Amino acid sequence: MVTGDHNPPHIHDDYSGDEAVFDILTGTMAAGKIPTRAKKMVQLWISMHHDELVADWNFAVKNQPIFKITPLK
Repeated sequence: MVTGDHNPPHIHDDYSGDEAVFDILTGTMAAGKIPTRAKKMVQLWISMHHDELVADWNFAVKNQPIFKITPLK
């Protein structure tokens, strides 16, 4: 289970100078603004790597090394 004070589990996305924060459990954009096409790509990537993101989140909140996840190209 996800632990730590930095919840909910999320990622930060930077797209051409615009920034957004996405909840990795739901894929929803929690803050910021990026173009719709970029938003859909990030949400697709989150759905493809959900288990890896949750695992990395759990490592990160325990100050353990995280694993690199393949980016969208």
